Amino acid sequence: MQRPDQDPERHIADLAAFIEASPSPYHAVAVASERLQRLGFIAVEESTAWPTQPGRYFLRRGGALVAWSTDDGAHPRSGFRIIGAHTDSPNLRLRPRPDHRSAAMAQLGVEVYGGVLLNSWLDRDLGLSGRVTLVGKNGDTETRLLHIDEPLLRVPQLAIHLDRSITSDGLRLDPQRHLTPVWSSAPDQIPAFRDWLAQQLDVSSSEVGAWDLMAHDLTPPARLGVDGSMFTSGRIDNLLSCHAGLVALENSCADGFASVPVLCLFDHEEVGSETASGAASQLLPATLERICLAAGLTREEWFASLATSLCVSADGAHATHPNWPERHEPDHQVFLDGGPVIKWNANARYGTDAPGAGLIIALAKQLEMPLQTFVARNDLPCGSTIGPTTSAQLGITTIDIGVAQLSMHSARELTGVVDPARFATLLAAFLSGPATLGEH
Repeated sequence: MQRPDQDPERHIADLAAFIEASPSPYHAVAVASERLQRLGFIAVEESTAWPTQPGRYFLRRGGALVAWSTDDGAHPRSGFRIIGAHTDSPNLRLRPRPDHRSAAMAQLGVEVYGGVLLNSWLDRDLGLSGRVTLVGKNGDTETRLLHIDEPLLRVPQLAIHLDRSITSDGLRLDPQRHLTPVWSSAPDQIPAFRDWLAQQLDVSSSEVGAWDLMAHDLTPPARLGVDGSMFTSGRIDNLLSCHAGLVALENSCADGFASVPVLCLFDHEEVGSETASGAASQLLPATLERICLAAGLTREEWFASLATSLCVSADGAHATHPNWPERHEPDHQVFLDGGPVIKWNANARYGTDAPGAGLIIALAKQLEMPLQTFVARNDLPCGSTIGPTTSAQLGITTIDIGVAQLSMHSARELTGVVDPARFATLLAAFLSGPATLGEH
Protein backbone atom coordinates (compact mmCIF):
# COMPACT_ATOMS: atom_id res chain seq x y z
CA MET A 1 0.00 0.00 0.00
CA GLN A 2 1.29 3.43 -0.90
CA ARG A 3 2.51 5.53 2.02
CA PRO A 4 0.32 8.61 2.71
CA ASP A 5 3.34 10.93 2.57
CA GLN A 6 3.98 9.77 -0.99
CA ASP A 7 0.56 11.05 -2.03
CA PRO A 8 -0.14 14.17 0.08
CA GLU A 9 -2.73 15.46 -2.41
CA ARG A 10 -4.91 12.40 -1.91
CA HIS A 11 -4.39 12.52 1.84
CA ILE A 12 -5.41 16.17 2.15
CA ALA A 13 -8.56 15.54 0.09
CA ASP A 14 -9.46 12.65 2.41
CA LEU A 15 -8.77 14.85 5.44
CA ALA A 16 -11.07 17.56 4.06
CA ALA A 17 -13.88 15.03 3.58
CA PHE A 18 -13.35 13.66 7.10
CA ILE A 19 -13.54 17.11 8.67
CA GLU A 20 -16.63 18.12 6.68
CA ALA A 21 -18.43 14.97 7.78
CA SER A 22 -17.43 15.54 11.43
CA PRO A 23 -18.93 18.81 12.71
CA SER A 24 -19.21 17.34 16.23
CA PRO A 25 -17.32 14.70 18.23
CA TYR A 26 -20.24 12.32 17.80
CA HIS A 27 -20.05 12.60 14.03
CA ALA A 28 -16.28 12.12 14.05
CA VAL A 29 -16.77 8.85 15.92
CA ALA A 30 -19.54 7.79 13.52
CA VAL A 31 -17.34 8.44 10.48
CA ALA A 32 -14.37 6.63 12.03
CA SER A 33 -16.61 3.68 12.92
CA GLU A 34 -17.85 3.36 9.35
CA ARG A 35 -14.30 3.33 8.01
CA LEU A 36 -13.17 0.75 10.55
CA GLN A 37 -16.10 -1.52 9.76
CA ARG A 38 -15.11 -1.49 6.10
CA LEU A 39 -11.74 -2.91 7.22
CA GLY A 40 -13.37 -5.71 9.15
CA PHE A 41 -13.41 -4.11 12.60
CA ILE A 42 -16.32 -5.34 14.71
CA ALA A 43 -18.16 -3.18 17.24
CA VAL A 44 -18.22 -4.48 20.82
CA GLU A 45 -20.44 -3.33 23.65
CA GLU A 46 -18.92 -2.48 27.01
CA SER A 47 -21.91 -4.03 28.80
CA THR A 48 -21.35 -7.51 27.34
CA ALA A 49 -18.57 -10.11 27.40
CA TRP A 50 -15.93 -9.50 24.77
CA PRO A 51 -14.90 -12.06 22.15
CA THR A 52 -11.88 -14.14 23.11
CA GLN A 53 -10.76 -14.95 19.58
CA PRO A 54 -8.20 -12.71 17.82
CA GLY A 55 -9.71 -10.04 15.60
CA ARG A 56 -10.25 -6.38 14.90
CA TYR A 57 -12.58 -4.55 17.29
CA PHE A 58 -13.75 -1.13 18.39
CA LEU A 59 -16.05 0.43 20.95
CA ARG A 60 -17.83 3.77 21.11
CA ARG A 61 -18.65 5.85 24.16
CA GLY A 62 -20.38 9.12 23.25
CA GLY A 63 -17.85 11.26 21.39
CA ALA A 64 -15.01 8.80 22.04
CA LEU A 65 -13.80 5.66 20.28
CA VAL A 66 -11.22 2.96 20.99
CA ALA A 67 -10.14 0.58 18.20
CA TRP A 68 -7.60 -2.24 18.40
CA SER A 69 -6.44 -5.36 16.60
CA THR A 70 -5.34 -8.69 18.07
CA ASP A 71 -5.25 -10.03 14.53
CA ASP A 72 -2.16 -10.43 12.33
CA GLY A 73 -0.01 -11.88 15.11
CA ALA A 74 -0.53 -9.07 17.62
CA HIS A 75 -0.88 -10.23 21.24
CA PRO A 76 -1.24 -8.14 24.41
CA ARG A 77 1.65 -10.03 26.02
CA SER A 78 3.85 -7.91 23.76
CA GLY A 79 2.25 -4.68 25.00
CA PHE A 80 0.31 -1.96 23.24
CA ARG A 81 1.19 0.75 20.74
CA ILE A 82 -1.37 3.49 21.41
CA ILE A 83 -2.25 6.57 19.35
CA GLY A 84 -4.34 9.01 21.38
CA ALA A 85 -6.09 12.08 19.99
CA HIS A 86 -9.27 14.03 20.74
CA THR A 87 -12.46 14.62 18.76
CA ASP A 88 -13.62 17.89 20.33
CA SER A 89 -12.82 21.47 19.31
CA PRO A 90 -13.56 24.83 20.97
CA ASN A 91 -16.94 26.14 19.85
CA LEU A 92 -20.33 27.53 20.89
CA ARG A 93 -22.79 25.04 22.41
CA LEU A 94 -26.54 25.47 22.86
CA ARG A 95 -28.00 25.97 26.31
CA PRO A 96 -30.75 23.64 27.63
CA ARG A 97 -33.29 26.48 27.21
CA PRO A 98 -31.84 28.46 24.31
CA ASP A 99 -34.81 30.58 23.21
CA HIS A 100 -34.06 34.29 23.67
CA ARG A 101 -35.37 37.57 22.27
CA SER A 102 -33.72 40.96 22.01
CA ALA A 103 -34.37 43.99 19.80
CA ALA A 104 -37.24 42.18 18.05
CA MET A 105 -34.94 39.32 16.99
CA ALA A 106 -35.00 35.64 17.90
CA GLN A 107 -31.72 34.33 19.27
CA LEU A 108 -30.36 31.07 20.66
CA GLY A 109 -28.45 31.11 23.92
CA VAL A 110 -25.04 29.44 23.85
CA GLU A 111 -22.23 28.50 26.22
CA VAL A 112 -18.59 28.91 25.30
CA TYR A 113 -16.91 25.49 25.10
CA GLY A 114 -13.15 25.40 25.64
CA GLY A 115 -10.58 28.09 24.90
CA VAL A 116 -12.39 29.77 22.03
CA LEU A 117 -10.90 32.63 20.02
CA LEU A 118 -14.17 34.50 20.40
CA ASN A 119 -13.66 37.03 17.60
CA SER A 120 -13.29 34.22 15.05
CA TRP A 121 -16.96 33.27 15.51
CA LEU A 122 -18.29 36.70 14.56
CA ASP A 123 -20.06 37.23 11.23
CA ARG A 124 -19.89 33.60 10.20
CA ASP A 125 -22.77 31.54 8.81
CA LEU A 126 -23.25 28.71 11.28
CA GLY A 127 -24.97 25.34 11.15
CA LEU A 128 -25.95 23.03 14.00
CA SER A 129 -24.77 19.54 14.85
CA GLY A 130 -24.53 17.09 17.71
CA ARG A 131 -26.91 14.61 19.29
CA VAL A 132 -30.47 14.65 20.60
CA THR A 133 -31.97 12.21 23.10
CA LEU A 134 -35.65 11.38 22.58
CA VAL A 135 -37.89 10.14 25.40
CA GLY A 136 -40.82 7.93 24.43
CA LYS A 137 -44.20 7.62 26.10
CA ASN A 138 -43.06 4.50 27.94
CA GLY A 139 -39.90 6.16 29.22
CA ASP A 140 -37.61 4.51 26.69
CA THR A 141 -34.87 6.69 25.21
CA GLU A 142 -33.18 6.95 21.82
CA THR A 143 -30.26 9.17 20.85
CA ARG A 144 -29.94 10.45 17.29
CA LEU A 145 -27.28 12.47 15.52
CA LEU A 146 -28.20 15.83 14.02
CA HIS A 147 -26.19 17.53 11.26
CA ILE A 148 -27.67 20.59 9.57
CA ASP A 149 -25.38 22.29 7.07
CA GLU A 150 -27.59 25.31 6.54
CA PRO A 151 -26.95 28.95 7.53
CA LEU A 152 -29.15 28.96 10.63
CA LEU A 153 -27.17 31.19 12.97
CA ARG A 154 -24.88 34.21 12.98
CA VAL A 155 -23.21 36.31 15.67
CA PRO A 156 -23.29 39.82 14.16
CA GLN A 157 -20.46 42.14 15.05
CA LEU A 158 -21.12 45.67 16.26
CA ALA A 159 -20.58 48.26 13.52
CA ILE A 160 -17.41 50.31 13.88
CA HIS A 161 -19.52 53.49 13.92
CA LEU A 162 -20.87 52.34 17.30
CA ASP A 163 -17.50 51.33 18.73
CA ARG A 164 -14.79 53.71 17.54
CA SER A 165 -12.49 52.57 20.36
CA ILE A 166 -11.95 49.26 18.60
CA THR A 167 -9.21 50.81 16.46
CA SER A 168 -7.23 51.93 19.52
CA ASP A 169 -8.24 49.49 22.26
CA GLY A 170 -8.96 46.40 20.19
CA LEU A 171 -12.06 44.22 20.15
CA ARG A 172 -13.39 43.32 23.58
CA LEU A 173 -16.12 40.71 23.80
CA ASP A 174 -18.17 39.76 26.84
CA PRO A 175 -18.99 36.06 26.31
CA GLN A 176 -22.28 36.43 28.18
CA ARG A 177 -23.60 39.48 26.32
CA HIS A 178 -21.94 39.56 22.92
CA LEU A 179 -21.95 35.99 21.56
CA THR A 180 -25.66 35.14 21.38
CA PRO A 181 -26.38 34.27 17.73
CA VAL A 182 -29.45 35.48 15.87
CA TRP A 183 -31.62 33.05 13.96
CA SER A 184 -34.69 35.04 12.94
CA SER A 185 -35.79 38.64 12.51
CA ALA A 186 -39.44 37.54 12.82
CA PRO A 187 -39.63 35.86 16.23
CA ASP A 188 -43.45 35.72 16.26
CA GLN A 189 -43.49 33.66 13.07
CA ILE A 190 -41.10 30.87 14.01
CA PRO A 191 -41.50 27.93 16.40
CA ALA A 192 -39.71 27.59 19.70
CA PHE A 193 -36.39 25.79 19.38
CA ARG A 194 -37.69 22.52 20.85
CA ASP A 195 -40.57 22.53 18.36
CA TRP A 196 -38.23 23.30 15.47
CA LEU A 197 -35.91 20.50 16.57
CA ALA A 198 -38.83 18.06 16.70
CA GLN A 199 -39.66 18.98 13.10
CA GLN A 200 -36.11 18.20 11.99
CA LEU A 201 -36.26 14.78 13.63
CA ASP A 202 -39.87 14.10 12.58
CA VAL A 203 -41.07 13.51 16.14
CA SER A 204 -43.42 15.30 18.52
CA SER A 205 -42.09 18.11 20.71
CA SER A 206 -42.90 16.10 23.83
CA GLU A 207 -40.43 13.43 22.71
CA VAL A 208 -37.47 15.82 22.59
CA GLY A 209 -35.77 15.21 25.92
CA ALA A 210 -32.30 16.80 25.82
CA TRP A 211 -29.50 17.69 23.45
CA ASP A 212 -25.76 18.16 23.08
CA LEU A 213 -25.76 20.56 20.14
CA MET A 214 -23.11 22.96 18.88
CA ALA A 215 -22.58 25.51 16.14
CA HIS A 216 -20.15 24.87 13.31
CA ASP A 217 -18.80 27.14 10.59
CA LEU A 218 -20.24 26.34 7.18
CA THR A 219 -17.20 27.44 5.17
CA PRO A 220 -15.83 24.24 3.62
CA PRO A 221 -12.17 23.16 3.91
CA ALA A 222 -10.00 24.63 1.17
CA ARG A 223 -6.52 24.85 -0.27
CA LEU A 224 -5.02 28.28 0.29
CA GLY A 225 -2.21 30.35 -1.21
CA VAL A 226 -1.05 31.28 -4.67
CA ASP A 227 0.57 27.85 -4.89
CA GLY A 228 -2.08 25.95 -2.92
CA SER A 229 0.54 25.10 -0.30
CA MET A 230 -1.72 25.60 2.72
CA PHE A 231 -4.90 23.94 4.00
CA THR A 232 -7.58 25.81 5.93
CA SER A 233 -10.59 24.44 7.78
CA GLY A 234 -12.45 24.42 11.03
CA ARG A 235 -11.53 21.80 13.65
CA ILE A 236 -8.03 21.07 12.37
CA ASP A 237 -7.27 20.89 16.09
CA ASN A 238 -7.69 18.03 16.53
CA LEU A 239 -9.50 16.20 13.73
CA LEU A 240 -6.29 16.28 11.71
CA SER A 241 -4.69 14.00 14.32
CA CYS A 242 -7.79 11.79 14.59
CA HIS A 243 -7.70 11.33 10.82
CA ALA A 244 -3.94 10.68 10.80
CA GLY A 245 -4.32 8.01 13.48
CA LEU A 246 -7.20 6.42 11.61
CA VAL A 247 -5.26 6.37 8.33
CA ALA A 248 -2.23 4.97 10.16
CA LEU A 249 -4.29 2.10 11.56
CA GLU A 250 -5.93 1.45 8.19
CA ASN A 251 -2.62 1.36 6.31
CA SER A 252 -0.65 -0.63 8.85
CA CYS A 253 -3.22 -3.42 9.21
CA ALA A 254 -1.81 -5.06 6.07
CA ASP A 255 1.72 -5.12 7.51
CA GLY A 256 1.08 -6.99 10.76
CA PHE A 257 1.99 -5.89 14.28
CA ALA A 258 4.51 -6.78 16.96
CA SER A 259 2.35 -5.15 19.66
CA VAL A 260 -1.40 -4.61 19.83
CA PRO A 261 -2.19 -1.40 17.92
CA VAL A 262 -4.71 0.89 19.63
CA LEU A 263 -6.38 4.04 18.35
CA CYS A 264 -8.09 6.03 21.12
CA LEU A 265 -10.07 9.13 20.18
CA PHE A 266 -11.08 10.86 23.40
CA ASP A 267 -13.66 13.61 23.88
CA HIS A 268 -13.53 16.72 26.10
CA GLU A 269 -9.78 17.39 25.91
CA GLU A 270 -10.50 21.08 25.40
CA VAL A 271 -12.20 21.30 28.81
CA GLY A 272 -9.84 19.18 30.89
CA SER A 273 -10.63 15.55 29.93
CA GLU A 274 -12.37 14.79 33.24
CA THR A 275 -15.49 13.14 31.83
CA ALA A 276 -16.60 9.55 31.15
CA SER A 277 -15.26 9.85 27.58
CA GLY A 278 -12.18 11.95 28.38
CA ALA A 279 -8.55 10.95 28.80
CA ALA A 280 -8.80 11.22 32.61
CA SER A 281 -11.52 8.55 32.68
CA GLN A 282 -11.11 4.78 32.91
CA LEU A 283 -12.05 4.38 29.24
CA LEU A 284 -8.58 3.47 27.97
CA PRO A 285 -7.21 1.64 31.07
CA ALA A 286 -10.35 -0.49 31.34
CA THR A 287 -10.32 -1.26 27.61
CA LEU A 288 -6.69 -2.36 27.66
CA GLU A 289 -7.26 -4.55 30.71
CA ARG A 290 -10.29 -6.18 29.11
CA ILE A 291 -8.28 -6.86 25.95
CA CYS A 292 -5.76 -8.69 28.14
CA LEU A 293 -8.44 -10.62 30.02
CA ALA A 294 -10.15 -11.64 26.77
CA ALA A 295 -6.79 -12.99 25.55
CA GLY A 296 -6.45 -15.13 28.67
CA LEU A 297 -3.85 -13.03 30.48
CA THR A 298 -3.79 -12.79 34.26
CA ARG A 299 -3.83 -9.46 36.06
CA GLU A 300 -0.11 -9.88 36.69
CA GLU A 301 0.44 -10.32 32.94
CA TRP A 302 -1.74 -7.26 32.26
CA PHE A 303 0.55 -5.09 34.36
CA ALA A 304 3.58 -6.62 32.63
CA SER A 305 2.10 -5.75 29.23
CA LEU A 306 1.80 -2.11 30.29
CA ALA A 307 5.50 -2.05 31.11
CA THR A 308 6.29 -2.65 27.43
CA SER A 309 3.62 -0.31 26.05
CA LEU A 310 4.03 3.08 24.37
CA CYS A 311 1.70 5.96 23.54
CA VAL A 312 1.78 8.81 21.06
CA SER A 313 -0.34 11.78 22.10
CA ALA A 314 -1.27 13.24 18.71
CA ASP A 315 -2.30 16.89 18.81
CA GLY A 316 -1.65 20.13 16.93
CA ALA A 317 1.54 22.13 17.44
CA HIS A 318 2.06 25.89 17.23
CA ALA A 319 3.85 27.08 14.12
CA THR A 320 5.90 30.26 14.47
CA HIS A 321 3.56 33.14 13.60
CA PRO A 322 4.99 35.45 10.90
CA ASN A 323 3.36 38.53 12.49
CA TRP A 324 4.22 37.62 16.10
CA PRO A 325 7.57 35.80 15.98
CA GLU A 326 8.43 37.27 19.40
CA ARG A 327 5.74 35.07 20.99
CA HIS A 328 7.80 31.96 20.19
CA GLU A 329 10.99 30.50 21.65
CA PRO A 330 13.65 31.89 19.27
CA ASP A 331 15.83 28.76 19.25
CA HIS A 332 12.91 26.43 18.50
CA GLN A 333 11.23 27.84 15.42
CA VAL A 334 8.45 25.70 13.93
CA PHE A 335 7.22 26.00 10.34
CA LEU A 336 4.28 24.77 8.28
CA ASP A 337 5.30 21.61 6.41
CA GLY A 338 8.66 21.53 8.19
CA GLY A 339 7.90 18.04 9.46
CA PRO A 340 5.94 16.62 12.42
CA VAL A 341 6.66 18.42 15.69
CA ILE A 342 7.84 16.77 18.91
CA LYS A 343 6.55 18.87 21.81
CA TRP A 344 8.53 19.30 25.04
CA ASN A 345 7.81 20.95 28.37
CA ALA A 346 9.98 20.74 31.48
CA ASN A 347 6.90 21.17 33.70
CA ALA A 348 5.22 18.09 32.18
CA ARG A 349 2.52 19.94 30.27
CA TYR A 350 3.48 17.52 27.50
CA GLY A 351 4.31 13.86 28.06
CA THR A 352 7.51 13.65 26.01
CA ASP A 353 10.70 12.29 27.57
CA ALA A 354 14.08 11.41 26.07
CA PRO A 355 13.54 7.66 25.49
CA GLY A 356 10.18 8.28 23.81
CA ALA A 357 11.52 11.10 21.68
CA GLY A 358 14.46 8.90 20.71
CA LEU A 359 12.05 6.29 19.36
CA ILE A 360 10.26 8.85 17.18
CA ILE A 361 13.58 10.30 15.97
CA ALA A 362 14.73 6.80 15.00
CA LEU A 363 11.52 6.12 13.08
CA ALA A 364 11.77 9.47 11.27
CA LYS A 365 15.35 8.65 10.25
CA GLN A 366 14.25 5.33 8.80
CA LEU A 367 11.52 7.13 6.85
CA GLU A 368 13.88 9.96 5.83
CA MET A 369 11.33 12.35 7.30
CA PRO A 370 12.13 15.78 8.82
CA LEU A 371 11.13 16.50 12.41
CA GLN A 372 10.73 19.75 14.34
CA THR A 373 10.81 20.62 18.03
CA PHE A 374 8.43 22.88 19.95
CA VAL A 375 9.23 24.44 23.33
CA ALA A 376 7.24 27.33 24.80
CA ARG A 377 8.88 30.54 26.01
CA ASN A 378 9.58 30.75 29.75
CA ASP A 379 7.49 33.91 30.02
CA LEU A 380 4.38 32.51 28.33
CA PRO A 381 2.08 29.74 29.64
CA CYS A 382 2.09 26.43 27.81
CA GLY A 383 -0.96 24.51 26.67
CA SER A 384 -1.39 20.82 27.34
CA THR A 385 -2.75 17.64 25.76
CA ILE A 386 -4.01 14.19 26.65
CA GLY A 387 -0.35 13.14 26.89
CA PRO A 388 0.40 13.81 30.57
CA THR A 389 -3.00 12.47 31.63
CA THR A 390 -2.65 9.25 29.63
CA SER A 391 0.92 8.77 30.84
CA ALA A 392 -0.18 9.17 34.46
CA GLN A 393 -3.22 6.90 34.06
CA LEU A 394 -1.23 4.05 32.52
CA GLY A 395 2.34 4.66 33.70
CA ILE A 396 3.72 4.27 30.18
CA THR A 397 6.15 6.23 28.03
CA THR A 398 4.22 8.87 26.09
CA ILE A 399 5.40 11.17 23.32
CA ASP A 400 3.55 14.38 22.41
CA ILE A 401 3.77 15.05 18.70
CA GLY A 402 1.64 16.79 16.08
CA VAL A 403 1.42 18.86 12.93
CA ALA A 404 2.29 22.56 12.96
CA GLN A 405 -0.59 24.98 12.49
CA LEU A 406 -1.58 28.62 12.81
CA SER A 407 -4.81 30.12 14.22
CA MET A 408 -5.20 27.34 16.78
CA HIS A 409 -8.63 27.49 18.49
CA SER A 410 -10.02 29.78 15.82
CA ALA A 411 -13.27 28.87 14.09
CA ARG A 412 -11.03 28.38 11.05
CA GLU A 413 -7.47 27.13 11.36
CA LEU A 414 -4.49 26.81 8.99
CA THR A 415 -1.83 24.17 8.28
CA GLY A 416 0.33 22.90 5.42
CA VAL A 417 -0.62 20.28 2.84
CA VAL A 418 2.43 18.00 3.19
CA ASP A 419 2.80 17.37 6.93
CA PRO A 420 -0.63 15.78 7.52
CA ALA A 421 0.35 12.91 5.21
CA ARG A 422 3.82 12.70 6.76
CA PHE A 423 2.24 12.46 10.19
CA ALA A 424 0.02 9.53 9.17
CA THR A 425 3.07 7.73 7.77
CA LEU A 426 5.03 8.30 10.98
CA LEU A 427 2.12 7.04 13.10
CA ALA A 428 1.78 3.92 10.95
CA ALA A 429 5.49 3.19 11.46
CA PHE A 430 4.98 3.66 15.20
CA LEU A 431 2.11 1.14 15.28
CA SER A 432 4.09 -1.44 13.33
CA GLY A 433 7.37 -0.93 15.19
CA PRO A 434 9.23 -3.33 17.48
CA ALA A 435 7.60 -4.34 20.73
CA THR A 436 10.19 -2.90 23.10
CA LEU A 437 11.60 0.57 23.63
CA GLY A 438 14.94 -0.48 25.04
CA GLU A 439 16.45 0.27 28.43
CA HIS A 440 15.00 3.45 29.94
